[in-house]
Amino acid sequence: METYGTLTLCATPIGNLEDITYRVVRTLTEADFIAAEDTRHTKKLLNHFEIHTKLISYHEHNKMEKGPELIEILKSGKNIALVTDAGTPGISDPGEDLVRLAMEAGITVTSGPGAVAGITALILSGQSTRRFVFEGFLPTDKKERKFVLESLKNETRTTIFYEAPHRLIKTLEALYEAVGDRSITVTKELTKKFEFIYKTTLSGAIDYFKEVEPKGEFVLVLEGKDIKVLQEEDQKAWEEMSIEDHLQVYLDKGQDEKSAMKQVAKDRGVSKRDIYAYIHQK
Repeated sequence: METYGTLTLCATPIGNLEDITYRVVRTLTEADFIAAEDTRHTKKLLNHFEIHTKLISYHEHNKMEKGPELIEILKSGKNIALVTDAGTPGISDPGEDLVRLAMEAGITVTSGPGAVAGITALILSGQSTRRFVFEGFLPTDKKERKFVLESLKNETRTTIFYEAPHRLIKTLEALYEAVGDRSITVTKELTKKFEFIYKTTLSGAIDYFKEVEPKGEFVLVLEGKDIKVLQEEDQKAWEEMSIEDHLQVYLDKGQDEKSAMKQVAKDRGVSKRDIYAYIHQK
């Protein structure tokens, strides 16, 4: 029976080289090959730790060709360590495609965990960390971008974005137009000497970066919509509808009258008795 190699996703530092783990250094040293997003960038990291493992280029523009080649190498029994330019591979990079191919081929996939820019920014943001969602880079396709921005209007979870400096102001403006002037924390240079963490509002961030040229790769942590405000808006929307029409919404969905009245009462923040009395007094 053939013995396949293992694909290990290795997290590398997002800034401070001391943030690499002993296990990742060992895995990079012992692997037969390292698949890297940018081999020149990764070579600097390997030289620092005196690692001499052979590099293979694997990035967004060659993944269709290189992915199957890497799978064949793994099938031959060789072990591959996958790295991205910084942080954990598989997040906003082609690593996810290679993981999928490996799993479909029955190859063991494991992780050497470590730094993640999005999580690092979140815990330093001063925003709520109880519930959060990772959005990554906003889509470049206009229709898809519009759909995502629209979905953020009523998003109650903290949302994490990545953004490049040349698109930062446009993204902040798009977020402001979509969700209003919510709190946002803008971060860059995380774990580095000049770490930047700026908690402000969307309008404040726009004004700041119109004065100060954006440089570096940014992680944005956006406040979610207040649940109480969302509930009040929902209740107000229902109150603008007549009780009869409101009740009919649930009857049309197949609910019996008793269940429908209970739901109407819940939507409007009143007792079921009030709805029953209103309906049956007519």
